[in-house]
Amino acid sequence: MRTPVRFLNRSVGRLSRHRRRPVAGLLLLLLGLVLTGSLYAALAPSSTADSAQSDEELVAQGRELFLVGCAFCHGQNGEGVLTQDGNQLGPTLVGVGAAAVDFQVGTGRMPAVQPGAQNPTKPGSYTQDEIDALAAYVASLGPGPAVPNPEDYSLAGMSEEERQEAVSRGGQIFLTNCTACHNFAGKGGAMPHGGYAPALSNTTARHIYEALLTGPGQMPSFSNGNLSPEEKRDVIAYLYSLRDQPEYGGFDLGGMGPVSEGLFAWLVGIGSLVGVATWIAAHTARSSKPKKSNSGEEFAA
Repeated sequence: MRTPVRFLNRSVGRLSRHRRRPVAGLLLLLLGLVLTGSLYAALAPSSTADSAQSDEELVAQGRELFLVGCAFCHGQNGEGVLTQDGNQLGPTLVGVGAAAVDFQVGTGRMPAVQPGAQNPTKPGSYTQDEIDALAAYVASLGPGPAVPNPEDYSLAGMSEEERQEAVSRGGQIFLTNCTACHNFAGKGGAMPHGGYAPALSNTTARHIYEALLTGPGQMPSFSNGNLSPEEKRDVIAYLYSLRDQPEYGGFDLGGMGPVSEGLFAWLVGIGSLVGVATWIAAHTARSSKPKKSNSGEEFAA
């Protein structure tokens, strides 16, 4: 009976010594990694495959919509189309990204009614699900800016103090980079070659963010390296503050600045004064005309 007991004690002691060695910890770590990898391999591929299949279906749906509504100007593969005289009928869409599609189609600028210097906004022709499909297809043509997340441009959840600070920072950014085209109040203005900077009074926060990110038309693009997402949101806060700002001076004359105000002063203000002065002068001349009495003598009225 003593021999098995001694053998068992000797075996347990040997295992305890091996367990205290560094190699035992390494073996346990490798065993944990193998188990973790096995569980991931067993569970993750199904969800990844489903996601990939869903993305492929969305891209396929977007291509069908693209071939019907966009390929005439932009080409069947988004490569762009040139007219016979070499002018650009529709630019290439490779690398513009999903954000550009969401902006252009979401604001109704695309599909365009006819080629021109600039496409105006109009009621949209696609639902948001169809816009998402088009954006997914165009994004598959080449890397570009993605559609922003709501937390990037939303002002919800900001306290009044944070909002005021954002308005102050956004005002400085807007006055430095945007007023030359969009006016200090975001009312828009004329641009070269028949284009114009649109008014921003009714533009949604999402589309303002996407316009800053993609630079539609003659507008420069402000990537996240130029303006961070927080700075873009500050610009949105400033533009939204203009919508609620009262007109302390009375009639705002469209918010177009000193040009419209000076024109109003010349035409209405000075014009009215000239009209009154002319009326007074004409009335005075008629009243000072000499009149004849019954006896034939002239006297001043």
